[in-house]
Amino acid sequence: MVRVKRIYEPPRNNDGWRVLVDRLWPRGVKKEKAHVDEWMKEIAPSNELRKWFGHKIERWTEFQERYRVELAKNKELVAKLRAIEKTHGTITLLFGARDEEHNQAVVLRGLLKAKP
Repeated sequence: MVRVKRIYEPPRNNDGWRVLVDRLWPRGVKKEKAHVDEWMKEIAPSNELRKWFGHKIERWTEFQERYRVELAKNKELVAKLRAIEKTHGTITLLFGARDEEHNQAVVLRGLLKAKP
């Protein structure tokens, strides 16, 4: 099972393995209180894509396409996430964005739910 959650939300017992998928550490979050099991900053969108997107809803569809292209070039990272899910059963993809529906964790969850 793959969940997505803002890192600012408190951890829960059913989160499973918590993976931060942001390139930058979220502001105001202390590492010792974040309960992050793994930080996969390399799986996050490139700085160029992240800055271009700027969390503008009108760019969401194109952002998803561009991000999937980036992920296709880094199949080993996606494979690593799949392996983590297989090992732990439940993983929670953590992100710092305010928008809970339009962010890289949502794209990653969709990719992981799809057949490999």
